Amino acid sequence: MKSGAIVFCSMLAFAANALAQIDTSDPVVASSKVAVVDTEAGKVQGFIHHGIYTYRGVPYAKGERFMPPVKLDPWEGVRTALTYGYICPEVQMPQLNDVAEFLIPHRVWVTSDNCQNLNIWTPGINDGKKRPVMVWFHGGGYTNGSSIEQLVYDGENLARKGDVVVVTVNHRLNVMGFLDLSAYGPQYKYSGNVGIMDLVASLQWVKANIANFGGDPDNVTIFGQSGGGGKVNTLMTAPAAKGLFQKAIVESGAIRGTGMTLMDQKTSRRIAELTLENLHLDASQIDELQKLPYEQINEAGQKALQTAAQESGHKGLFGPGYSWSPVVDGDYIPADPFSDGAPAQSKDIPLMIGTTLNEFPALRMNPKLHGADDWTFDQLKSYFHDQYGDKADDVIAAYKKAYPAMKYSDWLHVDSMMRPGAIIEAERKSDQQGAPVYNYLFAWQSPVLDGISRASHCAEIPFVFDNIAIGEQSTGGGKDAYSLADKVSQAWINFARSGNPNHPGLPNWPAYTRENGATMIFDNQSEVRYNHDKELMKLLHPELNF
Repeated sequence: MKSGAIVFCSMLAFAANALAQIDTSDPVVASSKVAVVDTEAGKVQGFIHHGIYTYRGVPYAKGERFMPPVKLDPWEGVRTALTYGYICPEVQMPQLNDVAEFLIPHRVWVTSDNCQNLNIWTPGINDGKKRPVMVWFHGGGYTNGSSIEQLVYDGENLARKGDVVVVTVNHRLNVMGFLDLSAYGPQYKYSGNVGIMDLVASLQWVKANIANFGGDPDNVTIFGQSGGGGKVNTLMTAPAAKGLFQKAIVESGAIRGTGMTLMDQKTSRRIAELTLENLHLDASQIDELQKLPYEQINEAGQKALQTAAQESGHKGLFGPGYSWSPVVDGDYIPADPFSDGAPAQSKDIPLMIGTTLNEFPALRMNPKLHGADDWTFDQLKSYFHDQYGDKADDVIAAYKKAYPAMKYSDWLHVDSMMRPGAIIEAERKSDQQGAPVYNYLFAWQSPVLDGISRASHCAEIPFVFDNIAIGEQSTGGGKDAYSLADKVSQAWINFARSGNPNHPGLPNWPAYTRENGATMIFDNQSEVRYNHDKELMKLLHPELNF
C-alpha cells in the first residue's frame, strides 16, 4: 500500500475512533467532531438534537447599508453555527399585550445591519441523499419579524417527520431593506429592493450549498405566512429568482388579490425624499446614511411614510400611512405579482395558497362592531342593510350557503380581507394552464381562552411545522390538534416532495380551477368544498375583479 493511502486510512480510523467516543443517542450532541459541513465560504459546525442536525445563524451573504448583498469572504478553519444569528433592526412593541403574547409567544433577539443568515434542520449530512428543501420566509409584513420570532418556526419536527431539509431566513427589513434612494446615484439603484435581494441571495446559497446538508438543490419549495407569503409572491415575479425554487406556498399572503401590495417608484422616491428632509440631509450628504444610528433613520422613515400617505390620500389596511414594501421598479421587480394575471416566469411552479377562516374579521377590525357577538338576528340584519343596501338579503343568503352549520352570530368573525386574495390568485394561476394550484382554508377553532382566537392569523403555523407541543398555548395541545397537525404537515411535506399535497389522511384534494373552486377546508373533519364562499366574497367586496 502506498504511503499516501496509509495516511488516509489512518485518518479515517482516527475519525472513527473519535466518533466512537461520542454517544450520538444523547438528546444533544455538540462536538467539534460531529455536524461539520463544507460550504463555499468554509466549514460550519452545528450540533445534533434528537437525531436532527441543526445549524443556527449560518451567514449566506453580506452587504453594506442600502447596497445589494454580495458573496461572503471565505474563512479559515471551522465556524460554529450553534446560536441564532443577528436579526434586522426593528422597532419593538411599545407595550405588552398579555393575552396576545400568551397565545403567540415572541422571541426578541440581538439586532444588526449584518443580518443575512439562515438556520437549517436536516436528518442527515454528507450522505448523498436528495431530500426536498423547504425554505421559510417569516411574517411581519416587510417591516419586522425574524426567522425565530415565533417559537413555532422551529424546523426540527418537520425535518424529522418528512425527511426534508428545513431552512429559515433572516434578511433586511423596513427602512434598511426598502428605502428607495435610486434618485441619488447609481450606487443606490436597487436600495428599494435589497430586502428581496437578500432573499434571492439566500436561495442562491441554498442552490450552491444545500447538497452537503442532505438536500436536493433542484427540489426547493419556498413557503411563508403573512408578509412571508407576500415575499413568496414577489419572488415568483422577480427575474433574479427564476430557477432557484421549484414550488411555492403562500399562507395568508395575498391581500384582496395582489399579494402584499408593492409600491410604485414615484411613491417610494417621495418617501426617500421626505426621509432625508426629516434627517436634515440634502442629496450631497446621502452617504451620511451609512453612519447614522438605525433608530434615527427609522424614525425619519416612519414620519415620511405618514406624510407621503397624507399627501396622496392613501389609506393603509391596518391604519393610516404607507408600510415599507418592495418597489416595482420595472427592473428587479417588473410588476406587482398577480395584479394582472399570474407571473409568466412561474407558470411551471406548482402553487399552494390559502388563508385561515378568522384572519382579520370585520368584528375585530371595526370598533363599531365590538359587542356584536350578542346581537340578535334582527340587529345583524339591520347592520347588513346599512352596509350593503339592497344586497343585504343576498349577503345573508351567501353566508348561509358558505357556512350552513355556522351560527349567524359567528358570521362577522369570518375573514374577508385575506380570503378574496387567495381566491383571485388561485384563479389567475389556474388560468395559466401550467403547473397546478391548490387552495385551502384553515378553519380549526382553538379552544384556548374560551376560543377567543378562533382560526386567527398565524393559526395554521404550528400545524404546518408539526409543532403542537411548542405552540400549545395557541392550540391547547390536545389530541385534536395533534391529529390535524399530522394531516396538515404531511400535506405540506408531500407538496414539497412532488407538487401535490394529497395523502391518505385527507379527502381527495383536486387542483383548483376557476370553474371548480376546489378548496380543502382543514378542520377536525376536513373536507373539500367547491366555490363555497366565492359568491359571499364578491358580495362583500364588489370592487374586486373576481
